[in-house]
Amino acid sequence: MAIWLKRGKDVDARAAADRQVRTIVEAILTDIEQRGDAAVRDLSIRFDQWDRDDFRLSPAEIEACKAELTDQDLADIEFAQSQVRNFAQKQRETMLDLEVETLPGVTLGHRHVPINAVGCYVPGGKYPLLASAHMSVLTAKVAGCPRVITCAPPFNGRPAPAIVAAQAMAGADEIYVLGGVQAIGAMAIGTASIDPVDMLVGPGNAFVAEAKRQLYGRVGIDLFAGPTETLVIADESVDGELCATDLLGQAEHGPTSPAILLTNSEKLARDTMAEIERLLAILPTADMARKSWADYGEVIVCESYEEMLAEADRIASEHVQVMTDRDMWFRDNLSNFGALFLGPRTNVAYGDKVIGTNHTLPTMKAARYTGGLWVGKFIKTCTWQTVTSDAASATIGEYGSRLSMLEGFVGHAEQANIRVRRYGSRNVPYGEAAAPMPENAS
Repeated sequence: MAIWLKRGKDVDARAAADRQVRTIVEAILTDIEQRGDAAVRDLSIRFDQWDRDDFRLSPAEIEACKAELTDQDLADIEFAQSQVRNFAQKQRETMLDLEVETLPGVTLGHRHVPINAVGCYVPGGKYPLLASAHMSVLTAKVAGCPRVITCAPPFNGRPAPAIVAAQAMAGADEIYVLGGVQAIGAMAIGTASIDPVDMLVGPGNAFVAEAKRQLYGRVGIDLFAGPTETLVIADESVDGELCATDLLGQAEHGPTSPAILLTNSEKLARDTMAEIERLLAILPTADMARKSWADYGEVIVCESYEEMLAEADRIASEHVQVMTDRDMWFRDNLSNFGALFLGPRTNVAYGDKVIGTNHTLPTMKAARYTGGLWVGKFIKTCTWQTVTSDAASATIGEYGSRLSMLEGFVGHAEQANIRVRRYGSRNVPYGEAAAPMPENAS
C-alpha cells in the first residue's frame, strides 16, 4: 500500500482556486468579445503594464531583436530548432494519405489537410520561454499550416529578444507582443487588428489554460496545457541528489507546478527530501521552486514496482522521469503520461529545450485521453468517397435504403432509392425500403 511522506495542497483548496480562475477568465473573454481591441489594450496595460500603437512587431523590430543576441545564441536556437524540425518531419512522414477500393466500384480514402490558421501562445512573463516557439510554430509549419501567428507577453517591459528571434526563425507569419488571457482571446475571437485563428496551441499558466478551455469549440485547441507537472519514478539505482535536482528543475516553473517523487525505497525518499532542502538553499530560482514544492510537492513510497506503475497511471503526469533498474518495463507498461524520459542520462529539461520531442504536453490528468502536441495535431484527417459503377451504387443504395427506414429516416432512404431506381433499373415505391435483390439476379 502506498504511503505519502509528503502531500500537496488540499484538494478543496485547489478546487476553490480553480473556480476563481474560471470566473475571472469568463469576464475577460466577454470583455474582448464586446470591445475588441480596446479591451485587449486595457487588459494588457492592467496585467502587463504594456501598451503600444500596434501590438504586432514590424520586420525592422524583429531584426532588431535578433541583433541583440550573440552569434552563439542564434546558433543554439538554430540547433534546437533543427532537432524539433527533424523529429516533426519524421512524424509527418508516417501520416500517409489513403485510397482503397473496398468493394468493386466503391473507393474510399482520406487526406491529411493542414489547418489554415493557427495561433501559438509562447509564455514569457516569468521566464522568456523561447523553446515554446520551436514547439508550436515550427511544428505547425512542418504540418503545412499557411498562417501561423504568435503571441508572447513582454519581458521586463519590452519584447523578449530571444522569444522574438525564436518565433521569427521558426517561421511565424505575424508576431504580437501580448500576454495572458488577452492574447488567447484576441487570437481566438479576433479583433479589428488581429484576424481570428482556427486553432490555439501552446502552454501557459492556469488562466491561459482556462481561457483555452472556455474557447474550445469556437476554435480547436492542442490540449489543456496548464502549470508544468513532473513525476520522478525512481529506485535505489539512483540517488537523492539526482531525484531532487530533477524535481526542482520543474518546480521552478511556477508556484502551482506539481512535483512528485514515486519510489519503492523509503531511504531514497528521505534522502531526496533532504537534498531538496539543501538545494533550495543555493538554487537561484528557489523562491519559486520552494513555494511549488511546499504546496504541490508529494513523496509517495510504494511496496513494489507494480504498485508504482499503478500509482503513476493514476497520477497521469505531464512529464514522467523514470530512473530504475527496469526503465523499459515502465515504457512498455505505462499508459497515462505526457512524455517519458527514460534513464538517468536524459531528463525533462532536455525535452523542454532541445532534444527534439515536443514539450507542449497534457496536464491535469488529460494524459488519460490525449498525447502531447505533435505535427498531427495541426492536420485534419478528412475522408472522401466515390462510387464509380452503376452496379455498386445500386447495391450500396439497397442496403442504405433499408437501414435508413429502420431508423425512420425516409428522406435518407430516398437518397438511396433514387439511385437504386436510376442505376439499378429497379422500381422502388416512393418512401418505402428497397427490397433485396433476388439471389439469382445478375
